[in-house]
Amino acid sequence: MVLGFEVDTINSVQFSNHTGYEHWKGQVLTADELNVLYEGIKLNDVNHYDYVLTGYTRDYSFLDMVVDIVQELKRANPSLVYVCDPVLGDNGAMYVPENLLPIYRDRVVPAADIITPNQFEAELLSGRKIHSEKDAVEVMNLLHSMGPDTVVITSSDLPSPLGDQYLVALGSQKKVRTDGSMVTQQIRMDIPRVDAVFVGTGDLFAAMLLAWTHHHPDLKMACEKTASVLHHVIKRTMTYAHEVAGPNRRPSPAQLELRMVQSKADIENPAVVVNAVIL
Repeated sequence: MVLGFEVDTINSVQFSNHTGYEHWKGQVLTADELNVLYEGIKLNDVNHYDYVLTGYTRDYSFLDMVVDIVQELKRANPSLVYVCDPVLGDNGAMYVPENLLPIYRDRVVPAADIITPNQFEAELLSGRKIHSEKDAVEVMNLLHSMGPDTVVITSSDLPSPLGDQYLVALGSQKKVRTDGSMVTQQIRMDIPRVDAVFVGTGDLFAAMLLAWTHHHPDLKMACEKTASVLHHVIKRTMTYAHEVAGPNRRPSPAQLELRMVQSKADIENPAVVVNAVIL
């Protein structure tokens, strides 16, 4: 909305708070409930979209329904872009039911135009381990062959040439030139590490990538702006959290809630502080 997009939001989960807290309560939207909402949109003939963005989902049938809806929306608007954050897990462990992997791999990823997995998710989806930058490029090419034109591995365990205080992210985009030939641009970003656990950074990354790829067809610039927004939001959040927690005290989940409203200016026009290197 801040960047000029009109947004219709459907909550796949309706929770009292995010799951980084000790307790949470709420409901999970079922496939049938999603279908009812979509039917209402369709009956009023307002099912005309330029983008669809999906993230955390726990239910197989819900994901199945999402793909059906995306395919129908693409029939209405063949230039619709589907951005999928395939939330499966991190740090070697899945935090969604294991039966979601086959549907992500076989139905969701082939329907997507842009995907934003972390390293663990990229390995699960491709069936290949990443031990080097070369492996990562091969995995991104494998993921391209499954459907998406743009693949961004949002975080990895790969060593950064800038040292262990940096996290490596990688991106790859296939584009058709005006003469009909295909060109692939691949980039690496070295992003400053922060010693804290945040909830929502993956959602923010996917949303920003959608927005900045819309404004910048060049993947390098879109990724630089996306990562820079993340950097500014996290830096502001950490400053606030440490102020509120007090000296030598670890901030609580409530204190580490991303300072989104306070970062409005950075979201709209981020100073580029993370640079991408073309591989």
